This record gives sequence, structure tokens and C-alpha cells, in this order.
Amino acid sequence: MEAFEYRDGELFCEDVSLQQLAERTKTPAYVYSRRTFEEQYREAAQAFAELAPEVRYSVKSCGNLHILKLLAQCGAGMDVVSGGELYRALRAGVKAERVCFAGVGKADHELVEAIRVGVGSFNVESEQELATIERVAREQQKRVRVAVRINPDVGDSKTHVKTNTGKRGTKFGIDSERVPGVFQTFGQSPHLELESLHMHIGSPIYSAEPYLRAITVVLELAETLRRQGNPISKLNLGGGFMASYGLADAPEVPWSTFAGPITEALRPFVASGGRCLIEPGRKISANAGVLLTRVLYTKKCGDRNVVVVDTGMTHLMRPALYDSEHFVWPAKVQAGHAPSSRDPRQRRDGFDIYDVHGPICESTDRLAEARSLPPVQRGDLLAIFTVGAYGMVMASQYNAVPRPPEVLISGTESLLIRRRETYEDLVQAELETRAI
Repeated sequence: MEAFEYRDGELFCEDVSLQQLAERTKTPAYVYSRRTFEEQYREAAQAFAELAPEVRYSVKSCGNLHILKLLAQCGAGMDVVSGGELYRALRAGVKAERVCFAGVGKADHELVEAIRVGVGSFNVESEQELATIERVAREQQKRVRVAVRINPDVGDSKTHVKTNTGKRGTKFGIDSERVPGVFQTFGQSPHLELESLHMHIGSPIYSAEPYLRAITVVLELAETLRRQGNPISKLNLGGGFMASYGLADAPEVPWSTFAGPITEALRPFVASGGRCLIEPGRKISANAGVLLTRVLYTKKCGDRNVVVVDTGMTHLMRPALYDSEHFVWPAKVQAGHAPSSRDPRQRRDGFDIYDVHGPICESTDRLAEARSLPPVQRGDLLAIFTVGAYGMVMASQYNAVPRPPEVLISGTESLLIRRRETYEDLVQAELETRAI
């Protein structure tokens, strides 16, 4: 069932009117559907069930403590990329052994803390990082599990260049031809358990085909390592599974479309005793969230109809950073004006074309361009869709704009899971001074 739907011209999240919610929370505000998080996680687990994978939710996609706790209750572990995300996972009640620590630039103090608390495993991205982990583990007299991230030189042609992480020349992973040497150097260390190979080829990935090409590289490398005397017991497939942003040329891809071919490719590995791990984020969280915003002004700029709203790139960075297109529509419309699809590029006869801009003093603060919309007036409530992933987590306080609240909807219940920041919050860290 669609969690965000129009009923008699009014947008609801589950069974809560967003028009009424906005009166209580004010705007801007992030709103999430609990049901969507739960359903997406359950569909992922069911689709990959034959592989019985360990599922590590990608905290960087949407990291509110209440969301992490919710997904942990569903059975997820966590994939983190910083000491701060590890702290979030632990504060949410996730056991350290169910956390996978990824990221290309782990600082020494982050490694010290992660090993001290007993993090489940590390995805290692360079020889120097592996040497540092070995040293820290030796100093703490610990043995840690490690997955070596390889760069398989594989990507998806549709993936934005700024989010393509599996091609040669990016900063991510170790070139596959160097990996056997890594295992020869570190494979016998008493403080390292090099049990896994890891890959992450970008996000979003639009089909199973790029995964299959990468898996072929990884399995061939695993066989080389086995002959070398370093058997691989686990493969970490990473994440990046696409979520639908409504675009007609990138339709919804169900979990089964990814899982079917991937399962077939890995069936022999699992049958021989191998285990798998996946790190989904975007596909679980993206369509679980909308961003509510009020129209501040409408104006003519040359021949353009411009709508200025009370949120912008400080709260939703993706359009400015990635040229991403999010569906935008009024939260309350007259009869016949409910959206026919969630395609940002849709055209409706009789509707004017608008650009939707934020209040930030940057020309790149454009949330939507050339959109066919019902008539828009000052004070109207707009909803920006598919912002559950890489929305609030990328928010900043640029222009001294406080960050918005987050609300979690469950049926008829609305729970404030992060309060709106105040002006006091903007300066709190600057109030105490001391000599250093």
C-alpha cells in the first residue's frame, strides 16, 4: 500500500493529514512513514532469503536514532562510515558486533574506539589502513575481522559520476590485481582475520547486471586467493540498489529483480559454505520520507514563474549537488489536480510551468525546475517526495538556518523524533571559549 497518497485532494502519510500535521509542526519539516521502512526492509530480506545474508542498513542514508532502532528491531545490523555513525548505532541500541565499519578515511581515533567496543568487522580500503588496523588491534591485544574492499572497475552507466564508486581511478577500494599481495602481506597476522571480500560499485544502481559483472570479478579473485592459501568465507555485496524517484525512464525496480540474478550467481558460493552480506540504504529509506515546505513568495523572473519556499539546499542538498530531480506537488489540491504520477517531468494540460527555489543566497539553491504544477500561491504547502535517503543527513546550517524537525508516522500516530533547531542551537558550540 502506498504510504503517501492523496485522499479527496489532500496528501496523507499513512493515516495522517500532512496539511494538518504542518499546522502543528510548522515548516519546513521532514515526515517519514514507519510502514515504508518496515516493508522495504522485509521485502529485501525476503528477496535475498536463499542467500540468508547478513543485512547491514546504511546509516548514512537516513541516520535518525529512532529509524535505526526501528530497523534494528526488524533484524538489521548497521553499516557505518564514521565514528559518529558508530556512536549513533550504539546509542540506538545496536550491538557492536552487528556493525560493519566502512569508509575510505577512518581516523586512528575512530579505529581505536571501534576495536575497543568490539565492532563486528571493517571494510578496508587501502594497505595503509590495514596496517593501521593491525597496529591498533595489536595494541589492544584483539583480533578483528576484515573485509578487503576491491575496486572491480565496474559501474552502471546511469549512475551519476559523483556517486559512481566502482570504477578504476576513484578513491574507493583496492585495485583487484593488488589484492593477492595484500593477503600475502597481512593474511597470517594473528590480529587480523581476513575472511571477506567487499565491493560497492555506486548508487543508485539501476539493474542487476552491473552487480553480476562485479560478482564475476570478486569470485575469480576469491578463487585466486583460495589457491594462494587464503580461503574467502564471506562476500559483502555492498548496497546502491536503486529507489524509484518517479522518473518514467527509471521505473521502480522490485527487490526481486536484483535478488534473482544475484542469488543465482552466488548459489554455488553459498552451497560450498560461503556467507553473504548486503548493505542497503537508499532503497529502504528514500520513499519513506517527504519534506514539507511553505510557499513564501511567487514572482516573475523574465519569462519564468518562480516559487520561493522556506526550505532549500541547506535542508535538501541533492538537487544542488547531484542535479537530482524530486517530485514536488501541493499537499492540498482541488478536484482533478491530484498527481497522475510521481514523475518530476510530467506535463499537465492547463498547468503553468514553475521553478521552485529555496531562500539560500546561492544560485544553485534550486529544488525543481520547469515543473508543471497546479496554481501555486503564497502560503501553499508543498511536498517534496523521495527525500528519506540523503535528505536530513546532509542538512547544514549554512546561512545560519536552523535544521528542520523530523516526524515519524505510524498509522494515525505522529511522533516527533527530532525537534526543530533554534537560533540558540546555531551558536551553542561557540559560547564556551578556553585557551588551548
